[in-house]
Amino acid sequence: MQSSVLKDAPANDESRYRLLVDSIADHAICMLDVDGRVVSWNRGAERIKGYRADEIIGEHFSRFYVAEDRQSGLPARALAEAEREGRFETEGWRLRKDGTRFWCHVILDPMRSPDGELIGYAKITRDLSERREAASALLRSEEEFRLLVQSVTDYAIYRLDPIGRVATWNPGAVRIKGYAPEEIIGRSFSLFYTPEDRAAGEPERTLSIARREGRFEKEGWRLRKDGTRFWANVVVDPIRDDAGEIVGFAKVTRDITERRSAQRALEEAREALFQSQKLEAIGQLTGGIAHDFNNLLMAILGSLDLLRKRIPDDPKLMRLVENATRGALRGSALVQRMLAFARRQVLDTGPVSLAELVGGVAELLERSIGPSIVIEQRFPAGLPQANTDANQLESALINLVVNARDAMPQGGSIVISAREANVGNDEDVSLRGGAYVVLAVEDSGEGIDEATLLRVMEPFFTTKGPGKGTGLGLPMVRGLAEQSGGTLKIRSETGKGTVAEIWLPRALGEASEEGPIEAEAPPIRRLRVLAVDDDFLVLMNTEEMLSELGHDVEAVNSAAEALDRLRASAFDLVVTDQAMPGMTGMEMTRAIVAAGLSIPVVLATGYSDVPPDPELNLVPLSKPFRERDLAEAIDLALQARPA
Repeated sequence: MQSSVLKDAPANDESRYRLLVDSIADHAICMLDVDGRVVSWNRGAERIKGYRADEIIGEHFSRFYVAEDRQSGLPARALAEAEREGRFETEGWRLRKDGTRFWCHVILDPMRSPDGELIGYAKITRDLSERREAASALLRSEEEFRLLVQSVTDYAIYRLDPIGRVATWNPGAVRIKGYAPEEIIGRSFSLFYTPEDRAAGEPERTLSIARREGRFEKEGWRLRKDGTRFWANVVVDPIRDDAGEIVGFAKVTRDITERRSAQRALEEAREALFQSQKLEAIGQLTGGIAHDFNNLLMAILGSLDLLRKRIPDDPKLMRLVENATRGALRGSALVQRMLAFARRQVLDTGPVSLAELVGGVAELLERSIGPSIVIEQRFPAGLPQANTDANQLESALINLVVNARDAMPQGGSIVISAREANVGNDEDVSLRGGAYVVLAVEDSGEGIDEATLLRVMEPFFTTKGPGKGTGLGLPMVRGLAEQSGGTLKIRSETGKGTVAEIWLPRALGEASEEGPIEAEAPPIRRLRVLAVDDDFLVLMNTEEMLSELGHDVEAVNSAAEALDRLRASAFDLVVTDQAMPGMTGMEMTRAIVAAGLSIPVVLATGYSDVPPDPELNLVPLSKPFRERDLAEAIDLALQARPA
């Protein structure tokens, strides 16, 4: 069936129209009669739907519809709407000859004769399967991306409009920042910034940099809904449309507070390790210097003692000798400070009553600080004794009081007090769990700022002027406390004074009121003594002291040589240095015992590295020692000698 237009057109025009329609391959163009049967079929219809013209002409067009559309009467409704409205247009699934579906766009126009009579329909179908698949893929991608963003809880991912108002809000943003979507969408993102950042224009600067440079990234403090701060990593990227215009911003925020805290803790641990290693190195150096200095002082003090006995009784000469002796003794005190810092001085520990110790030096302390400062003592009744070296603790106390005095140039007050304390196993990393007695020195002085407080116990660090401090005072006090099994703690604030606390282990037993029973001194007799030291000056000095005491002396400069002499000849006593190359004095003493030789040994050392050993007939002697110290050590060695 043909339209009247084609009937009335000249034959050549009709051929052109037919040729035009048949040449279209991207659209299925066909004509239907008034009942919906196919009456023409172009090449595009054959390509899209798979039917040849001889297979489909005369068939009803409803066969292109899927079963569900046919059951719903869609083909008939399409014809009726086209007739009634003058056009029917829709998209939907259609069937090819092989039964596969394709998505298409369909236009159905009624064809009428010049007098208006309906004579059929023109039907144009376009295959949109590829476009629809692309659109579906885009929708799926967008949905998957939306689900991805909505599934992220470790990052706050949201969109801002061009002026910085929140447009979307994911669960990560809810978790990190605390706002529900309805509470924050439409509000400015500047709400997340701290007041100081808002005042500085940081939110506006963020968007400006993102616009200008295409990206903004920074770390800083941000605010949660409850007002608490968290350290965040923030990335802002501009969102542009197809024309390149900015339509908003993508903002990603990550809470890295824990990571930052871990990094800071790691840095602090590294710094602490570095400081510990540095202090250990300085301690080793200090201990080595102190050992060598001790040997020099030994030679000086010993020689001065011997010289005092041999020079004429001339007051001028004696005054020079006494002055040199006092200088050497001051050097010895400095060495003790250095060894205390290095934790290598010899401690004579025992139960110490802090109240009695402070009372014993009270007059000295008052003379040291002057009349403008008042000292107050506060000691509770029944305070337990501390286990430490009383003499060293006196020096430490004087050091702390002098420091307190220097912090109060206009005068003030110092409170010396003590208290009991108990520390759990995990309570304080600087102390072992147990019972302690705390000796505190508190002043009303200027206080110490935070930066200085971190350094006050560093060796050689001092806030005093040139020549007024060695920087070893507090390290010495700390060394005494730690070698005793405790620690030194200092608290201070600028303008609020300073409190220095020496934590000492509580003594397990009480000191005897009667004191030790002194053994009866043996009769003085001439001994054959072997002197051992690798330092020639010290060895010569020791040899002279022993000779002055009336003993026969043979001197050697190594432990190996000493053992050879002991095997070859009989000696009554050995006086030896501890720190010698090849074999220490302690190792030599063990070798003497192993060889079956019952010879008492006086072990001279400036270190605290001589552990007690009841199996060894050994008496320690602290360096530098003088003639009377050597004589007392020999007496103790002879008293302890087994029968």
